[in-house]
Amino acid sequence: MFAYFKDCHALLIMGERYYVDTNIWLDYLENRSDRFRPLGDWALAFLNMVSETGGNILLSDLVIKELERHLSPRSIKELLEPFMESIIFVKSAKSQVSEALVLSRQRRVHFADALHAVIARAEGAILVSRDQHFMGLCDAVPIMKPEDLI
Repeated sequence: MFAYFKDCHALLIMGERYYVDTNIWLDYLENRSDRFRPLGDWALAFLNMVSETGGNILLSDLVIKELERHLSPRSIKELLEPFMESIIFVKSAKSQVSEALVLSRQRRVHFADALHAVIARAEGAILVSRDQHFMGLCDAVPIMKPEDLI
């Protein structure tokens, strides 16, 4: 596990592309916290850091679909507005969907989680999430939490 995180930190120096999982956006929007940690504050600090350093936030069609389960189109627009200069929209390809289906079966992870990982890897991005389901995919794509990046 240590080698994995060491590799992730090496990638941080080289790249500025971050694929932000839906739950991070919701942490920010709802200013969520668990019993001890300010998840919303960390999400905001991370998003601001990416914007201020000229990095890119990748936003996929899958993330938009997942946000639509919780928010109106207007609320999504308001959520994303402060970061629009940093956002790059990406669309999942059929080949990525096929690969995610195989990966989800092999790794016994949710299809959507596998697709997030496949898209992030294809885009050369670090997947930013705190979802434990992604740990089964950590050898496929670098995965970091917002607080580890700020």
